[in-house]
Amino acid sequence: MELQNAFRNAVEAAEKLPRRPSNEDLLKMYGLYKQATEGDISGDRPGGFDFKAIAKYDAWAEQKGKSKEEAMQTYINFIEKLQNEL
Repeated sequence: MELQNAFRNAVEAAEKLPRRPSNEDLLKMYGLYKQATEGDISGDRPGGFDFKAIAKYDAWAEQKGKSKEEAMQTYINFIEKLQNEL
């Protein structure tokens, strides 16, 4: 329960970062968030020219195999790192 509260706090903190993170950082945040909340990705990778959907799919797929708890902790650590950098 403590980890989940810390994760929720990190999600809120991510929305209040002083500057917009880079696209690469945003994709990492997305992938970790999806892994933490939904687990491993399923379904086919988007095709065609929907580059945003492809990038988001790939970011989530990079986290495949991590437990939800591990993804939560990694997300928390990443947000703390961004807070110190931005």
